[in-house]
Amino acid sequence: MASIKDVAAAAGVSVATVSRVLNEHPSVSADARTRVLTAVEALGYRPNAVARSLRTDQTRTLGLVISDVLNPYFTELARSVEEEARALGYSVIIGNADERPDLQDHHVRTLLDRRIDGLLVSPTDGGSPLMLDAARGGTPMVFVDRWIPGVEVPVVRADGQRAVRDLVAHLYGLGHRRLAIISGPAATTTGSERVEAFRAALAEYGLDLPDAYTGQGDFQAESGRRVTEGFLDLPEPPEAVFAADNLMALGALDAIRARGLRVPDDIALAAFDDIRWFVHTDPPVTAIAQPTGELGRAAVRALVDRIAGRPGESVTLPARLVVRRWCGAPPAQNPATNRSES
Repeated sequence: MASIKDVAAAAGVSVATVSRVLNEHPSVSADARTRVLTAVEALGYRPNAVARSLRTDQTRTLGLVISDVLNPYFTELARSVEEEARALGYSVIIGNADERPDLQDHHVRTLLDRRIDGLLVSPTDGGSPLMLDAARGGTPMVFVDRWIPGVEVPVVRADGQRAVRDLVAHLYGLGHRRLAIISGPAATTTGSERVEAFRAALAEYGLDLPDAYTGQGDFQAESGRRVTEGFLDLPEPPEAVFAADNLMALGALDAIRARGLRVPDDIALAAFDDIRWFVHTDPPVTAIAQPTGELGRAAVRALVDRIAGRPGESVTLPARLVVRRWCGAPPAQNPATNRSES
């Protein structure tokens, strides 16, 4: 493997000049820079990232801790983060919290020990002392999708309130009046925000959200199945169920099918977080779509700003309702919203 001395010899310059070229120092002449870069390419030289980080106090590495790598929403988010980071000259190390605060803290601690330049996190809850210390202790940080109220770091997220209102309007227009929700954990901002948006949207149509029609899940499929079984056991089951994420919606579908029931003939079902293959199910899934790629890219840009000493801006993008047929009517027959897709 070629060394920096080999590059210097091949280029006819000093080791210090090679170092200045690799660190993009402006004092190097154009001719010397060209000779060094030509030698680097010819010899296949790769700088030692650890040694460089000790000199520059930067590793050009970002950490990303996501809530659940098996959730297609977070998989797509991680992909967009990695692509934008690469375009800006950074690598990304990803940790999967699996919706567990202890795993979240493990990954945060490990990433900080590796001297990452900045940290992107979708918090599993708001009570982690380690997370609070990291956010308040000077580590460049950005929250994405979820956030911790009261912690002064940029937040990049989607606002689903309008989309939830559109969903309720769609269900109401189809004649559904008994509407239930499978919410996420109350300790997460997205868990509490989505159920409150649903409750407020129901109130606009004079509908209540009884306790019996509110079941708390954990953003994973098994909880969606469990909550839906409880709904179906009620003397008067709901006519429509809104699952506050895609995995809980799939668990709800399992519970419905296990009872020999069909969506949407026997019960309507809708999901928060549209994913690519929802259009290929039979019937296709009615879902609220977040601009996942845009969120990931905006989060990286905000974090790079923080690393550079700039404030970094919070970004809120609108989610939208994608009407398909899980709620009972093809898009062409739906008067409640024009946010539709077949």
